[in-house]
Amino acid sequence: MARQMTFKQYRAMDIGVFTLLLCISEALIVFAANLWFPKEPYTLSLVPAITAAVMMRWGLWAVVPAVAGGIVFSACSGATIAQHLIYTAGNLFFLIVYPFYKKIGWKQIHENVLLTMLYGLMVPLGMQAGRMIVSVLMGNGLLISMGFFTTDSISILFSVLIVWILRRLDGMLEDQKHYLFRVQKEDRNKKGE
Repeated sequence: MARQMTFKQYRAMDIGVFTLLLCISEALIVFAANLWFPKEPYTLSLVPAITAAVMMRWGLWAVVPAVAGGIVFSACSGATIAQHLIYTAGNLFFLIVYPFYKKIGWKQIHENVLLTMLYGLMVPLGMQAGRMIVSVLMGNGLLISMGFFTTDSISILFSVLIVWILRRLDGMLEDQKHYLFRVQKEDRNKKGE
């Protein structure tokens, strides 16, 4: 008889897969941008979208992909130690969305298209605001620090779009404890018929 995975193992595997996909895609995006578009001031990052998905699935465990994404983006960009800190610590400002997520609840966000899109918008804005704040605290000028909003504006669009797409896929934008219970109940109902 096959050994079943525990809830903690499932959570670790799920977050690990999301984080691995994030790290690979982030590295590929940075390398492609440096190779084909080295003079473009804009950047693209999937960190906000994946962080938003993991927060819906696992709550505060979304810190893992947020930090990993900041590290990978900075490392692949050849960033300085200060830039590593700006991206890694700045990404953690997505946590300002967490009270909204807890108050509204994953189900409301999932079922309401406007709330889904607002959620997909708030996560990257929180990260970009965080990078700006960390940059200013590290002594950079406000105008330079505001560049995190303008250069990363494409990521906002991608975050909203990806979160909206994930909403349409069964179980992708759903609290995973609820999802597992739901699937188990559906499976029992099928076996009972």
